[in-house]
Amino acid sequence: MRTTDTIPDLLVKNLPRGLLIGVEEALATGAKRAFAAARGMDEGHLPHVVGQLRHFHMNEAFQRSLAVSDASPSPICGNGIVTGKVGVFRLARLNVHQGIWNNGRRSKTRRRLARVNISIEPLVQPDFFRENIPPAEAVVFFVACFSNSLQIQPDSPISIQVAVPDPQMRYWLFKESLEDFAKRYEEKVVTQDDLARPKLKKDIGKRVDKDGTTL
Repeated sequence: MRTTDTIPDLLVKNLPRGLLIGVEEALATGAKRAFAAARGMDEGHLPHVVGQLRHFHMNEAFQRSLAVSDASPSPICGNGIVTGKVGVFRLARLNVHQGIWNNGRRSKTRRRLARVNISIEPLVQPDFFRENIPPAEAVVFFVACFSNSLQIQPDSPISIQVAVPDPQMRYWLFKESLEDFAKRYEEKVVTQDDLARPKLKKDIGKRVDKDGTTL
């Protein structure tokens, strides 16, 4: 069966809006806890300490938010990546700095996760020689983007993006801020023109005098 869905369509169908809100709050909370825990460390290695603590605290917060949303979170294990599952999507997360998002490919686990998106790639680049069937599985990342400087908003992401990588994790098939993506769930009020026209009954509005004269 051929699908006409776009990647955003598929995301909206599979990911509950409440899950997105929970993930957004969790990642922001984890980032704040990480920065608070790093206070007092020497400035010489503070960026590295903050980066490490962000991974651990945001991993924990992400795992809990997935559990609350019944998204089958994987257990926390060392510095491993926490994932979840909703519908056809495997859920994962990634921290980046402003600019080019090039650190996703450094992780073998993330590259392995991205391979399944070979089934979702045709939604962006249709293959006209074969049917585009609905994907059975895919992966989406929640990407927390931080400032390049700890002098600018060090305790929280500048933005959190919903991002779907290509199968080799070289580029992004789709990415959009959570704030903008959440608007896709808003119900569109469809207004229909009132085509009904009042129709007066025959002779309505006419008054007849006592002598039979129409007034």
